[in-house]
Amino acid sequence: MLTNPTLDQLRVLKLDGMAHALEEQRTQPVCEDLSFEDRLGMLVDRERHWRDGRRLERLLRAAKLKHGDACLEDIHYSSGRGLDKRLVATLSGGDWIRQAQSLLITGPTGVGKTWLACALAQHACRQGFPVLYQRVPRLTEALRIAHADGSFGKLLAQIARIDVLILDDWGMTPLDQAARHDLLEVIDDRSVAKSTIITSQLPIDHWHAWLNDPTVADAILDRLVHRSHRITLKGESMRKKQPERPKIDDPS
Repeated sequence: MLTNPTLDQLRVLKLDGMAHALEEQRTQPVCEDLSFEDRLGMLVDRERHWRDGRRLERLLRAAKLKHGDACLEDIHYSSGRGLDKRLVATLSGGDWIRQAQSLLITGPTGVGKTWLACALAQHACRQGFPVLYQRVPRLTEALRIAHADGSFGKLLAQIARIDVLILDDWGMTPLDQAARHDLLEVIDDRSVAKSTIITSQLPIDHWHAWLNDPTVADAILDRLVHRSHRITLKGESMRKKQPERPKIDDPS
């Protein structure tokens, strides 16, 4: 008689996992033979898993990953890619994030730099770290707009709170002086407290020339390079290896 009011109270308290588990116990006669402590433990376990799942959903939604389905389990370690299993295994532990280290992924177009970054970011979300994916051209444009509407400080603070920031397409387009200084602000906020993943077609030793300002370039690279892991991907474009979609005959 008390079950329905109890379910209502669990939902009011936002204990939805426990509510679902209690409803399941009502339909499983075997649960009647369990002790109170065992049934309570099952309810608490379900609530914990429920909350973990909801948190992961929120983190992945907020991350805005370009490849939302990328995961470490699907990485291809084919010969010639330049991908070290031991390094990936080390990164999967998450200590590089806890120690606010960066990850620099370079290589020619199509070799899977962005996909790998998203796989590592997805794994970080599974470990409870907030993540955000940004293409550098769009980020610098967003920062330019934020200057104009007075929200620059707020936007910087939001980015600074993210545990893992992906900066994709680093070095793709030239930067003006304002964009260079804005990038320095973003990197400086993260240099000792948060982690950054950078993907770039440019080798790291060309980044200084791309930044095109010796003082700013020295400051950015000093904050990024010295406390970082590096992955240099090689080989042919992964896009060439994707199977072609079957052609649909023209019904006419």
